[in-house]
Amino acid sequence: MTYDILILGGGPAGFRAAERAGHFGLNTALFEGKTLGGVCLNEGCIPTKTMLYSAKLYDYAKGGAAKYGVTTDGAALDHAFVTARKDKVVKKLVAGVEMQMKKARATIVRANGILAGRNEAGEFIVEAGGEKFCGKNVLIATGSSASVPPIPGLKEALSAGIAGTNREILSLKEVPARLTVVGAGAIGLEMASYFNSAGSDVTVIEALDRIGGRFDRDIAALLQRNCTARGIKFLTGSRVQSVEGGLIHGTKANGEEFIVEADKILIAVGRKPNVQGIGLESLGIELGANGGIRTDETMRTNVPGIFAAGDANGVSMLAHTAYREAETAVNVIRGIDDVMRYDAIPSVIYTNPEAASVGETEETAAEKGLNVKTLKLPMLFSGRYQAENEGGNGILKLVLDEEKHILGACMLGNPASEIVPAMAVAITQRMTAADLAQTVFPHPTVAEILRDAALMEL
Repeated sequence: MTYDILILGGGPAGFRAAERAGHFGLNTALFEGKTLGGVCLNEGCIPTKTMLYSAKLYDYAKGGAAKYGVTTDGAALDHAFVTARKDKVVKKLVAGVEMQMKKARATIVRANGILAGRNEAGEFIVEAGGEKFCGKNVLIATGSSASVPPIPGLKEALSAGIAGTNREILSLKEVPARLTVVGAGAIGLEMASYFNSAGSDVTVIEALDRIGGRFDRDIAALLQRNCTARGIKFLTGSRVQSVEGGLIHGTKANGEEFIVEADKILIAVGRKPNVQGIGLESLGIELGANGGIRTDETMRTNVPGIFAAGDANGVSMLAHTAYREAETAVNVIRGIDDVMRYDAIPSVIYTNPEAASVGETEETAAEKGLNVKTLKLPMLFSGRYQAENEGGNGILKLVLDEEKHILGACMLGNPASEIVPAMAVAITQRMTAADLAQTVFPHPTVAEILRDAALMEL
């Protein structure tokens, strides 16, 4: 049998591509050696958000709700129950993906697929589970894995179970008394937030001079102040030099040395595309400067008929990006014009409070030589925000170009993750501040602050 599309990987890009391909009647084979759903569903996005929601409820129950006239006695967080519920949620969602694949009539091969060149007819060959499969097109969606830096002693700490990545931290049976997080990106901050709420003494070590990676500096600084007020300790501009069991030796930017003692160490310094050992060399598929498979805006690689989506191309390593990249690839395979845009990809840090960003920040705009104007409002400008965030200190920033088109937005405050999609639409549709100001928002909602900010420019 010759398939219309062979998909390597059953994560967000892979299963979304299989679902869309099946929807359009394409004969599809999906190769996955682990559980369907990939890292996001099994070891990342969904598990962490499930645990963070429990932590948020606990934060309110143990005292936060008192600001709203609600008091409780004897509040406790049962970490074992939280992780069991996390596993239940994941299991249910994985079953949902299985059902989607059945509905799409995709052939599921429970083994990793490896590219093995072409047959005499010019079709692509994928080997998996001792069998060979032929297809007209291939989508590589092999995802990514946690980066582990070559720090002396870290390998031994990983082997001993003292250190771990996102996979291991989500499986801890007990809350560590002292947790050190290496890396202050979304994964590191979210896990720092959960375990801080659960009772750990948390220290975060970050090589950059700020947390949040490429997040807006004002937002990142305010988020750090919020986390510090909760008891999380930060060592920014600092590097880990070595690990000895639970002792972490590091150096600050000024050369000062430090030692942090930890019962558990989370390594959260980023992710790397899974591109090794999948047979790229058999077809001469090229890698890009980011270490992922080089793709164009249609998700094509340098080899006609071979596409790559999701973390495997290393462009925007987020599940929602993977969904759209997969849809683009399937559309192109169908002969439908489609391109992937990266100018309006939302990013969220699901701490309490949440931080969200989409499009350009003041900093990225300056790097590109863009002349922009920034509109800034405290989240307290929103009546709904004040009603539900006693003492909240969030902010909203809109970035406009010279013609007042919306280029970016970022905010700190709950529920930022539910508001930022509106700004993704605004950027995608090239809306101006006037367009946004003419949009009617329901009252009272926190999202109204977007319109309030736009009105400042009229």
